[in-house]
Amino acid sequence: MTVGSGRRAGAAFVVVLDADSTLLEDEAIELIADAAGTRAHVADVTERAMRGELDFAASLRERVATLAGLPVSALDAVREQVRVTPGARELVDGVHEAGGRVGVVSGGFHELLDPIATGLGLDHCRANRLEVVDGALTGRVLGDIVDAHAKARALHEWADAAGLGADRAIAVGDGANDLEMMRAAALGVAFRAKPVVRREADLAIDAPDLSTVLALIGLRG
Repeated sequence: MTVGSGRRAGAAFVVVLDADSTLLEDEAIELIADAAGTRAHVADVTERAMRGELDFAASLRERVATLAGLPVSALDAVREQVRVTPGARELVDGVHEAGGRVGVVSGGFHELLDPIATGLGLDHCRANRLEVVDGALTGRVLGDIVDAHAKARALHEWADAAGLGADRAIAVGDGANDLEMMRAAALGVAFRAKPVVRREADLAIDAPDLSTVLALIGLRG
């Protein structure tokens, strides 16, 4: 299935990416939990949430609670460990060349994602923020949690801001909390995804290369 007509008129799209295990190779909260000594528990909860077995917001609060007391300075080392998925730069550059926009919306954290979004030249970035008091994580998230509903809202908002509409939006993700934004998009792409996502997506990509999305939307032969 190909959306649009490549580099001809009307080739612009808004591509909205999940972060953990999509734009990023890692589940960033697991890297933070490793520093806090709680990775095994956090990884188990993350896996269940991504399979759609747990409410995402509740599962995130449970995972973040295990980080209480971790010095915020520990995030510096975690940032160095986060790996961007191969092909991300090519995807962003290809969409921009066609006049489109790329955003990332994440149930993860601005503290880790912002430098990556800036480095890749993303047009939009939305994620959660960790509460810090006296130089340490409190184990809480500030404000409303970026969940499945928030991801879908971001897709509509960014598509409207680009003057394109959701019928020119592509959503790419791997977990159950990405399904709502994938349903809202013209094309929902499961990227190395959990079974529940593969079943509902329009297309699935198994190769660990985000640039393959360009071919799906007619921006690469």
